[in-house]
Amino acid sequence: MKTLTIGIIGAGIGGLAAASLLAQRGHAVTLVERFATPRALGSGLVLQPVGLQVLAEVGALATAHALGAEVSRMQGLAGKRKVLDVSYAPQAPGLAIHRASLFHALWHAAIAAGVTLATGHACTAAPLTQSKRLIARDGADPLGPFDLVIDASGTGSPLSPLQARPLPYGALWATVPWPADSPLSKTELQQRYRGARNMAGVLPVGCLPDDPTPRAAVFWSMPRAQLDHWPQTEISAWKAEVAALWPEMAAFLTPITSPADLTPARYSHGTLRRPFAPALAFIGDAAHRASPQLGQGANMALLDALALAMALDTAPLPEALARYAQMRRWHVRSYQVMSALFTPMYQSASPRLPLLRDWLLAPASKIWPVPKLLTALVSGNMMPPLASTPWPLGAGQPRRAR
Repeated sequence: MKTLTIGIIGAGIGGLAAASLLAQRGHAVTLVERFATPRALGSGLVLQPVGLQVLAEVGALATAHALGAEVSRMQGLAGKRKVLDVSYAPQAPGLAIHRASLFHALWHAAIAAGVTLATGHACTAAPLTQSKRLIARDGADPLGPFDLVIDASGTGSPLSPLQARPLPYGALWATVPWPADSPLSKTELQQRYRGARNMAGVLPVGCLPDDPTPRAAVFWSMPRAQLDHWPQTEISAWKAEVAALWPEMAAFLTPITSPADLTPARYSHGTLRRPFAPALAFIGDAAHRASPQLGQGANMALLDALALAMALDTAPLPEALARYAQMRRWHVRSYQVMSALFTPMYQSASPRLPLLRDWLLAPASKIWPVPKLLTALVSGNMMPPLASTPWPLGAGQPRRAR
């Protein structure tokens, strides 16, 4: 395997994972981040079993487990009717974790792997110079040249040609201490629905790196257009609205005293048909975006990072980039399709789709073999995560030596 010089744009989940995996393989990796002090943005998420195996490859799994909270089940109610009930396999639960805690685990793994950091300047382009690329930076000299540049800069990527369509619904998020007297389970993601117009959720996310207080991520979905007016919302009226739908959630909202305590999130949907160009690869949200309804965003970024590293193990550039795209193509496309099908049943203005969800799909989800299929769907292995690669990694072959 030829040692490559690799520049990675973006110190998010995918960028940090790719940096560690490639540096561990002996490549010279420079990680470029626009923030002077890299940090995580956002609230909580669920790492599915496929994503956890990538964390194990990175060397960040133990730290993530120490900070996160294992999730064994997802439940959702419309009124008193249970319309979502999906359990993980007992031996393979999900891991709910705050983004700051996941960043902490991945950041320290990247430092330990010997990744070079370049911070404090936004990237504007990755121009091709003969067979290599430079990373142009706003207000600073370009970096490089690199044999390969990886765009892991997310939905705001200045390089990705992805034209994603905005989704009509978004959400408000906040992280709050877990109330001591709450009857809700600390091992379940729970949601409550009002038709498909609003969805309230509580997700246990463990603790932060510098604070052992158990925490929860709370969220509330609403039409995208209403998010623009959120700063003018009367917070007490909103809290009363949420409590009317789900009284047990009221205790989680006590620390929230103004609209600024919740962060609006807007989503889009789209996929690059060809997530690479000469000496350039796109991973994570720079390559594909979808609603978070299936909880796969972080896992997709982690799998992209692993697939790209494995492709570079087995083929030279540019063949490795085509191999990377082939490894991820059908897993990404299948989850993009499932997200497009399921999301409107939980987040839309339709009066009919919630009826279909509650009275047809919910009863059908209890009939064999649907529960097993739903477990595979949320676990991230409904399709082989990496085409032509045994999963779990190492099945039927010796595990790669470190």
